[in-house]
Amino acid sequence: MRSGVIAQKVGMTRVYNDAGEHVPVTVLRMENCQVVAQRTVDKNGYTAVQLGAGVAKVKNTSKALRGHFAVASVEPKAKMVEFRVSEDNLIEVGAQLAASHFANGQLVDVTGTTIGKGFAGAMKRHNFGGLRATHGVSVSHRSHGSTGSNQDPGKVWKNKRMAGHMGQTRITTQNLEIVSTDDDRGLILVKGAVPGSKGSWIIVRDAVKSAAK
Repeated sequence: MRSGVIAQKVGMTRVYNDAGEHVPVTVLRMENCQVVAQRTVDKNGYTAVQLGAGVAKVKNTSKALRGHFAVASVEPKAKMVEFRVSEDNLIEVGAQLAASHFANGQLVDVTGTTIGKGFAGAMKRHNFGGLRATHGVSVSHRSHGSTGSNQDPGKVWKNKRMAGHMGQTRITTQNLEIVSTDDDRGLILVKGAVPGSKGSWIIVRDAVKSAAK
């Protein structure tokens, strides 16, 4: 089990393959992605590496975190994430990860926070069909309809799909293909869409449901 990386979503574009077909890709940029700390079985009870990415101003970093970064001899980071790894895949503190951490054609799982849509109705949020246009329905054409039954169970079940806050949730999209990487500019091109808005932090890992390259 290898470590993943932290990247920032730049936006979407397209590239052309050898057959001349265009491939929609999301551009992810890695910036100062370094190992800040290690977690070992002897000391912490599990094996992991803590990565940091981006640059944070020293004045905006707490004293405790400043000491944490000083121990690792790295600059303050804007984003930190822990990745569970196997013992033989522990990376030295201070080591910098490059875009070539992933191979072209490899499948990855990508995690991000989706774009928030605010309060949305049941039709937009859950793809409900709505009520009939005529035959006695007035005003409530886009409502979600009945939410519960009568005396038994006499309540509305938890997690009933209704109108409410849409988006701004942590989502993992699985088995996206790495189209290409650029070490010099720290870019990773991933086929298809990636959850999150432009500039948001994205976590990229080896796919758990496919064989690793």
